Amino acid sequence: MAPPWLDVLDETIGACVTHRRPDLEARLREKRAQQLDPKLRVLVVGESKQGKSQLVNALLNAPVCAVGDDITTTVPTFVQHADTPSAALVRNASARGSIFHTPTERIAVPIEQVTKQATAQSQHVVRAEIGIPRALLDNGLVLIDTPGVGDTRSAHTASTFATLMQADAVLLVSDATGELTSAEMTLLKKVMEACPNVTVVVTKIDLVPSWRAVVERNRALLARAGVPAKLIPVSSALRLRAAKTGDQRLNTESGFPELLACVQRDIVASADLLARRAVAVVASSAIAQLVTPLREELTAHDSSHTVATISTLQEAQRRVDELRRRSSRWQNVLNDEMADLISDVEYDLRDRTRKILREVDKTYDEADPAVGWDKFEQWLEDNLNEAATTNFAWLMERAEWVAAKVAKNFPVYREDLIPGSVLPDDLLEPASKLEKPKIEPFSIPQKLFTGLRGSYGGVLMFGLVTSLAGMPLINVVSLGAGALFGGKSILDESDQRLKRRQAAAKAAAQRHVDDFFVKFSKDVRDSGRHIQRSLRNHFSTLAEELQETLLESARSAKRAVQDDQTERERRMREGRKELDKLVTLYKRVQALGGPAMELSA
Repeated sequence: MAPPWLDVLDETIGACVTHRRPDLEARLREKRAQQLDPKLRVLVVGESKQGKSQLVNALLNAPVCAVGDDITTTVPTFVQHADTPSAALVRNASARGSIFHTPTERIAVPIEQVTKQATAQSQHVVRAEIGIPRALLDNGLVLIDTPGVGDTRSAHTASTFATLMQADAVLLVSDATGELTSAEMTLLKKVMEACPNVTVVVTKIDLVPSWRAVVERNRALLARAGVPAKLIPVSSALRLRAAKTGDQRLNTESGFPELLACVQRDIVASADLLARRAVAVVASSAIAQLVTPLREELTAHDSSHTVATISTLQEAQRRVDELRRRSSRWQNVLNDEMADLISDVEYDLRDRTRKILREVDKTYDEADPAVGWDKFEQWLEDNLNEAATTNFAWLMERAEWVAAKVAKNFPVYREDLIPGSVLPDDLLEPASKLEKPKIEPFSIPQKLFTGLRGSYGGVLMFGLVTSLAGMPLINVVSLGAGALFGGKSILDESDQRLKRRQAAAKAAAQRHVDDFFVKFSKDVRDSGRHIQRSLRNHFSTLAEELQETLLESARSAKRAVQDDQTERERRMREGRKELDKLVTLYKRVQALGGPAMELSA
């Protein structure tokens, strides 16, 4: 049997259909489907490095979420009951798609590797799922560890807020090293707009001797902000140590008995109350959005506001014209800035590769490629990788700047405009392997032959000269000269061979760097075009939505001016009737435990 508050939710969905708001209808239908699911989803949210993953481990007394200074949660991790331990990654329908694509496949992974593999494939993974046998999870409780809010990679923050829409309750985590920051208070209020069932958990009290003072200041902050959230201090480290040693006193000191009691009492045992509150929040928000344009239409149709309505019509038309002018302006700005950006990034890449080649020339003006070639090859690859990484980071930084510049033409702006899948999968893979130059051997027989060939001239020349003095052709002087000439021939041939090896090494490095430049410059151009298309699509959609809103306002104002008095009165009666229905429905929603809001007919 469906819960009784679903009737109120169904009526709200019907009101959204009547008032032609498919976006609100879809949101409410998703919430309705969630109410029929017996699982209780508890979201663990907070800023990075606050101890969210360790808190989940301590609640379950199991190392299900990896923790450490060099490890961070990159996708939502769902921990639920299973008879035997298991783990899986849920992937997107498209390998390079958005995190909001419908998942189509689950890939089983070792439970101890789930965080590492989720991080490695974070662009393609929607969420990680872990199943373990725990009494806490027996009744359908699901703990969801989320990426840190405020991460520089905006897609991770977006995935946290997308998961928030599914939450029945939320544990907001903040460590005891300081009181709640303004950013955390803003996050808390934003969370409560989507899910009113929030408990604040203060972690790491074992590291801060004055944690009690911090907790009291946090309670005062919540009271001043009017946030009815319970606050519980805990230490995950003490909890895990107590579980390992069986020390009940240490377990009590960790604060987890109170937290577990809160979870059992306020979440598991209060599932119906949580559901009513969640439905009340989402339904109240939807009704408020339905009431606002209805009130505006009633005001516009009031004959006493005819003059004001004409002014509204003129203002709406002016705003439509201004939006059209801005549309042309932002498109020019986007095209010009992205063209400059791609040109600058290519020039920067060329400059970096030229510096590397100059260093290669300087090295092989003196060094012998036959000695230390492996070290040189590693040095060249490291420098090319560094050039690629730095160049691409600059591309992303400049792209963020371009997005902000274009967004100045709009009253609405999001921070997650740059697509998360811009980075090529093979960014640091070389286009070709560096070829080792041909090393000409200079063997002992070759040296002997070269020496004999050079000494022949010396023996003959000095033998002829000394023969004029009556000495034989082969004498001490001619033999010494032959030895000298032979040694010089060997040295000259060695130098020539060294120069040929150096030239071959420079040519090989030049070819390798050219191959790298061709490949990576194409990656940069492709990424630039990907970013440009993403920004163009976003701002085009935003412009269309704003234009449609303004045009609808203009049409409503125009109808209000053109309708005669009888028609206005009829429409006002119908509008007030609809408004009365919405107000009555809103009162029923508030009876479920929704937030207080001023609504009247």
